[in-house]
Amino acid sequence: MPLTSSPRYGVLAVLATLAAFASGNVVARDLTVVGFGGALQEAFRTAYFTPYAKAKGSKLVEDSYEGGIAKQKAMVESGNVTWDLVQMDENEMTAACEQGLLERIDKAQFTNAKDVDASAFAKCGVGAFIWSEVLTYDTTKFGTNGPKNWAEFWDTKKWPGKRGLRKQPRMTLEIALLADGVPVSDIYKVLASKKGQDRAFAKLDKLKDSIVWWETGAQPLEWLNSGAVSVTAAYSGRIAVAAKQGKNFPIVWTNQLYSMDYWTVIKGTPNKAQALDLLNFSLAADNQAAFAQAIPYGTLNKRAIPMIPKATQALLPTTPEHLKSAVLLDTGFWLDHETELLQRFTNWVGK
Repeated sequence: MPLTSSPRYGVLAVLATLAAFASGNVVARDLTVVGFGGALQEAFRTAYFTPYAKAKGSKLVEDSYEGGIAKQKAMVESGNVTWDLVQMDENEMTAACEQGLLERIDKAQFTNAKDVDASAFAKCGVGAFIWSEVLTYDTTKFGTNGPKNWAEFWDTKKWPGKRGLRKQPRMTLEIALLADGVPVSDIYKVLASKKGQDRAFAKLDKLKDSIVWWETGAQPLEWLNSGAVSVTAAYSGRIAVAAKQGKNFPIVWTNQLYSMDYWTVIKGTPNKAQALDLLNFSLAADNQAAFAQAIPYGTLNKRAIPMIPKATQALLPTTPEHLKSAVLLDTGFWLDHETELLQRFTNWVGK
């Protein structure tokens, strides 16, 4: 049908659509940033989101999620991208990148990159921070003499009460092998074999009746505070934030498990330039220092360290002392084995 013979409002709609395409921006909207919520997102807001919006005179919209790539995939495949800058763990970032769901990242795009460790730049992501999962316990029950390593985590006779572990095989199987005496250097070599996997699940069998499974970073400390668990695995930064709020949950650094989370830009976002600008802003030394003071996780800009108070530096998972016995999560291993181990883990939990 010729355009001139269409109903009046149909003509206006077509003209509006053509004008939008001509301007290169089909739907104008504010930059949307997405994290994992809780104390971590509050730290992002304090160090990055609010200062950036103020400096640029722009508005940011925040959202949160619990991980995964399903939403990103749906957005990209439908062409309806409503998220722009999204926090992701390394495994999920790598998988999303391979599926074409994320924009490629070029280190040269960032003026603050010169002071940032090269490991912070991936094909489809920019390092957000280095996090750590550690052991902590209820000092009202055990004083300062609670479990000091993962082997003692299993000792429910000496330290009675429920145990909190994250409901996923990644990190949980490593903890089980550490508790069973496997050296840090051999963790993934052992876990790659059927015999080693059986060993990890056999160790978990011994604790199964005492385990309470958590799924969000806030849960283990809430349960520790309520008495639902007496010893738990938890994220070190959240424990430090709880300490600021008057809780006395110690951080046991022995055999901490650590990795890097990344910022990613969703493929096809109309706000790509602004997302990259916010990324560059987040890499500045003073902003990284502000983040570490809001929640003490490892920073990526080397010039940020002297700006962080000594007391806060002592809480970073990246200090040489804390890294001595640490386990760096092996992303390659989990990309290769997570599907099979997740199925086995899910079946095991359900029995």
